[in-house]
Amino acid sequence: MTSHGIPRVSNADLEPDLSKQKQQQKIKDYRNLVSQVQEATRTSHSYTVLPLTSKLLSQNPEYYTIWNERRRILNQHFDSLNSGTRIEDNTNNGVSDVPQDEIGHLLRHDLAFIFPLLVKFPKCYWIWNHRLWLLQQASLRLSPTVARKFWTDELDLATKMLAKDSRNFHGWGYRRMVVAELESNRLVEKSEEKDGPAQSNNMVKLEFDYTTRMINTNLSNFSAWHNRSKLIPRLLDDQNADHAARKQLLNDELQLILEALYTDPYDQSLWFYHTYLTTTFSASPQMKSFSIVPSLTIDEQVEYLDGEIEKLKELLPEADDCKWIYQRLLDLCLDRRTMTENEPVDTLSTLLGWLGQLSKLDPLRAGRWRELTARLKAL
Repeated sequence: MTSHGIPRVSNADLEPDLSKQKQQQKIKDYRNLVSQVQEATRTSHSYTVLPLTSKLLSQNPEYYTIWNERRRILNQHFDSLNSGTRIEDNTNNGVSDVPQDEIGHLLRHDLAFIFPLLVKFPKCYWIWNHRLWLLQQASLRLSPTVARKFWTDELDLATKMLAKDSRNFHGWGYRRMVVAELESNRLVEKSEEKDGPAQSNNMVKLEFDYTTRMINTNLSNFSAWHNRSKLIPRLLDDQNADHAARKQLLNDELQLILEALYTDPYDQSLWFYHTYLTTTFSASPQMKSFSIVPSLTIDEQVEYLDGEIEKLKELLPEADDCKWIYQRLLDLCLDRRTMTENEPVDTLSTLLGWLGQLSKLDPLRAGRWRELTARLKAL
């Protein structure tokens, strides 16, 4: 291949033997390092072995066995500090007189060690697993006030991570774990427990508002919509919301998702959330556990169904090749037919027409559409 008339020649073509020698030496050095670490951890879990594990994990963070060895080393060192046994610490030339200060310092040091690895290998499970273990050690071994600072710092990190990659579902799952710990009573001082759980522990509203900001930044964020659906039941329960308040939230969320659908009706993540909201007025008894307003009357459910059907039909002229619209229209119309014996919003011929469109737009599920067509014709 040439570029501007100049042939491209790789370094491997120029110096194949030298390149191969470098690779072989690199492999040899790595194997020697593995042998050193295995031999060292076989005979001892002294803190002096920790730098060797750091060197190996920096080269290969997928080596999960070495992460286990690292945790054994740290566990033994933490236990020794708590029992008053002095162990040489090469990182700060001595042992603090206050074990908690020392343990906090070591935890910070290890969190700092793995941060560059996270940046380089953001989807390596073993790094995240070790990081979570370090934070759990903070909860177990440090005072609630000090431990809480570790977790709030971690929430800041999760926020920055999702700002960089807003749809990273690993990041969203990790954020939920961090928030769950911050909400727990483990991070409340004993003196505070006498007055009952602190109100500030509850982060549902803060996290709900966070999903709003993330959705406004990028509508196509399945993880943000999913997290929102998990927060809504808790938000309503925490507010002791009555029937009117629940209906108001449902109306607000239906309006939010409708505006999003008008922006991009082809986005599957939006239809996921719309489906979640419409379970509130679904005819299926199995869906009642997901209902935002469980006390809706049949008349109210039918009114909601009619409204959503009309709104979705308005999307068709501009997106008549979008299978999600036809699929949701069918679901809602069939729910309505199940609930009431009144004249349906759409005739059977209209439903069969939508099924015909689905068969063309989604041939991979042709069998499903044929079966549904047969069921409708049998009505």
